[in-house]
Amino acid sequence: MVIWAVARRNTFKPMIKRVKIEVSHPLDDQGLRILHLSDLHMEKLSITPEALLNRVNQETIDLIALTGDYLDTARKTESFLEYMDALASLKPRYGMFAVFGNHDYCIEEHLPDLQREMEKRGCVVLNNEHTSIPLGDHTLNIIGIDDYYTGRSDADRAFEGVGEGINLVLTHDPNIVLEMDHHFDYLLSGHFHGGQIHWPKPYHLRKMGRLPCQNIISGLHYHDNRAFYISDGLGQTAFNIRLRSRPEITFHNLGGSSMEIKG
Repeated sequence: MVIWAVARRNTFKPMIKRVKIEVSHPLDDQGLRILHLSDLHMEKLSITPEALLNRVNQETIDLIALTGDYLDTARKTESFLEYMDALASLKPRYGMFAVFGNHDYCIEEHLPDLQREMEKRGCVVLNNEHTSIPLGDHTLNIIGIDDYYTGRSDADRAFEGVGEGINLVLTHDPNIVLEMDHHFDYLLSGHFHGGQIHWPKPYHLRKMGRLPCQNIISGLHYHDNRAFYISDGLGQTAFNIRLRSRPEITFHNLGGSSMEIKG
């Protein structure tokens, strides 16, 4: 019972993590400051919109990246949109961008309506497509690849027509990096929850692809000299508990000054 109580309390205590990445084009000293959230899982989420804002509203945010698994029941749509409203209030300099994850496809027929509501709040949803924005003297290409776990990803289509610039990939399941041969500077993902119940080891993740079989389930990694990051996510699935894996709010700095991980 003590372990269960601790695991439940952990769901209310997100880690703030900070990561610095060099990119192919030099940026100014401030770099590109990204707030990254993944796996909100509205059905099992302990952190309120107000609590989330309290943790991030003193930060300078250039861009918000959301990498899927927001909800798997349509009845939680309004709850999710409260978080979208909270994030929109941060007014990120370059906007908010999102992809869908495997749990979102539990309500596939509802997703067009959900996407419209997200877009009303200034969020660009990318389904195997990209968009480009000017970034000083350079271009930032934001490439959104649909969910690999459910077989909906099409990296070729997402990268089609991408021009010169800094390539930032958003996707839900990081296993896709093992099959991609496209150039990117950084890839943001989620999906594994850092194991969520990480005791004694997250053996249950082995069925979720080749990366967990290599014990790659969380944090910053490289494949073929390309950097990718796996968020531990903000919410939970199945049971609303976390053991040796806390929720995560991540700040990434592309090309700027050094950053450090904080609790």
